[in-house]
Amino acid sequence: MKENLYDAHRAGGEAMKRYAAPMEGITGYIYRNAHHRVFGGADKYFTPFLSPGKKRSLRSRELNDILPQHNENIPVVPQILTNDWEDFIHTAEILREFGYEEVNLNLGCPSGTVTAKKRGAGFLACPEELDRFLERICSGTKQKISIKTRIGVESAEEFGPLLEIFCRYPLSELIVHPRTQKEGYRGAPHKEEFLRAFERAPFPVCYNGDLFSREDLEEFSREFPQADRVMVGRGLIADPALAAGAADGRTVTKETFREFHQEILDGYCQIMSGDRNVLFKMKELWFYMIRLFPDGEDFAKKIRKSSTVAEYRLWTERLLAEREILPQADTSFLRKR
Repeated sequence: MKENLYDAHRAGGEAMKRYAAPMEGITGYIYRNAHHRVFGGADKYFTPFLSPGKKRSLRSRELNDILPQHNENIPVVPQILTNDWEDFIHTAEILREFGYEEVNLNLGCPSGTVTAKKRGAGFLACPEELDRFLERICSGTKQKISIKTRIGVESAEEFGPLLEIFCRYPLSELIVHPRTQKEGYRGAPHKEEFLRAFERAPFPVCYNGDLFSREDLEEFSREFPQADRVMVGRGLIADPALAAGAADGRTVTKETFREFHQEILDGYCQIMSGDRNVLFKMKELWFYMIRLFPDGEDFAKKIRKSSTVAEYRLWTERLLAEREILPQADTSFLRKR
C-alpha cells in the first residue's frame, strides 16, 4: 500500500520533504528566520524543546521562541519535552491559541540530565507509562501530534514493542532516529528499525540520523526509495544550503553566507545584553560553519578568542575577504563524533 502511495506522490512531481531538526541553543527563532529567508528549503522547522514546569507555564525564552510575530510565514512545529500528560495538554493549548496546528513530542533527547528524569529518550524505558501518557494526550489535545523518537534506551530490540504502542494512536507523523539513548550519536544507525516503522506504521514515518551532506541524502533515497521525508540537523548547521541544495542544486556563496551570518549576528545583538552573550551564541555556530572554509582554521582560532563583538566582526569579515568558501561544507568531521 505504501509503495502505491509513494508512486502517486512521485508521479505528482512532489519532492522529498526535508525537515530542520531542533538543536538546543542553536535553532531558535533568530536562526530560523535568517535561514528561511536566505536559504530556505526546509518544509518544517522544529523548535528546540519547550519544557513546561510544575506551574505549567512557558519561560520567557521559550515564549519568545514560539511567538507568532517571531515566526511569520515560517512552517514551525513546536516541540514539547515532558512525561506529564497534563503539562503536555496545557502547553499544547497555549500553542493552539497562538495558531499552531501541530505539536511534537520529544522522545529522542539522549542527554543524561533529561533522561534521568524519564523525559526525552528516557521515557522509552517506561512503556506502560508512555502508553497511558499517549492515550491521555491523544484524547485531550486538539492539534495534530507527531513524535520524534529514539528506538529504545539500551537495545534496538526495544523498538518493536514501542512501535506497537505508537501504532495504537492517531499520530500525524513519527520521526525515527534509529539509535538508542545509550548510543547517543555514536555507531551506525539501525536503519532496519526505521524500515520496520515505515512498513508497519499507519501514519507517515520520517527518517533522522547521519544525513550530513547531499550525497547522504541521495544515498538514503537509493536505499529507501519509498521514503518521502527526512530530517536533517547538524549537517544543515554546517551547510545551510543543504535542504535547498538537495532540491534544486543551490549552494552557499560568499554573498548568501555574509547575508545569513549578518542577520543572525544583528538579531542576537538586538535581543541580548552584553557582547559575551552574543559571542557565545555565534561561536557555537562557528563550530559547524567553519567547515565551509577549507583553510579557515587560523581565522577560526581568532574568532574563538574574540572578546568583543567589534573584534569578532573584524575576524569574520577578514575570513570572508581572504579565504575561499566551499559550495558545500565538508561535513566529514560529523561522522567522527
